[in-house]
Amino acid sequence: MTLAVEVAGQTDVGCVRANNEDNFGYDARYGIFVVCDGMGGQAAGEVASKMAVDGMLAYFRDAAQPAATVNGNAAPAKRQNSSALADAIHRANHTIFEAARQENARSGMGTTIVAALIHGNALAIGHVGDSRIYLIRHGEIQQLTEDHSLVMEQVRLGYITAEQAETSELQNVILRALGSEEQVQPDVEDMPALNEDILLMTSDGLTRHVREKEILQIVSEAVTLGQACAALIRTAKDRGGEDNITCLLLKMVERPWYKKIFNKLFPGGPEWQNSI
Repeated sequence: MTLAVEVAGQTDVGCVRANNEDNFGYDARYGIFVVCDGMGGQAAGEVASKMAVDGMLAYFRDAAQPAATVNGNAAPAKRQNSSALADAIHRANHTIFEAARQENARSGMGTTIVAALIHGNALAIGHVGDSRIYLIRHGEIQQLTEDHSLVMEQVRLGYITAEQAETSELQNVILRALGSEEQVQPDVEDMPALNEDILLMTSDGLTRHVREKEILQIVSEAVTLGQACAALIRTAKDRGGEDNITCLLLKMVERPWYKKIFNKLFPGGPEWQNSI
């Protein structure tokens, strides 16, 4: 069985912030999906998150092209799944770090990132920071990422409980981010994708207000992925919405038989990979 991807995304400035430093993007033709939450003064966080999203999409678009035709330079070597995802994140980090170093107004800018790379039944995820990826499968929800944050490190070391972490004043202190250092270590993982799986990729503006069981209920009761995104963001805003809020929902579905035949008959035509 070959899987396709249905996708819907939405971002909101929230109830307090003057500008939105979150960004998200995807290119279903190449199976890449990204959510970033920027940080830095003078709107530099917005710049960093956009650079990360644009850089990730460009990496996989370039990797699909003949090497000699990509801006006159060799395209990135084709790599599989998590290794390719890690390489793309490293390149995005380098781009942001260099931009921050060369312009004083952008000094210290950075961004979190969560990314998913999907090819058929193969799924790879990667992240840096405290944005998250959740998997909804068979009526249950599971957090796939571990926050690179001070409070979650305290939880892992047993200094505080998970419940205490939810109310800690240090929730916004993250230990890893793109652009903050010349080198970054993303967490990446390969796993199988199953029919009817749903991935939620989100910034912490959502997860600070909406718990896992509530996420599961909202997504399960929504008629469409778009309605689920809207309901998740509305819930976070109803509870304060102090931060920007972004969610990207992906659903794995079996590719209809006629789309399989279309791709075989017209291999140079558009790829029937997603339904938006």
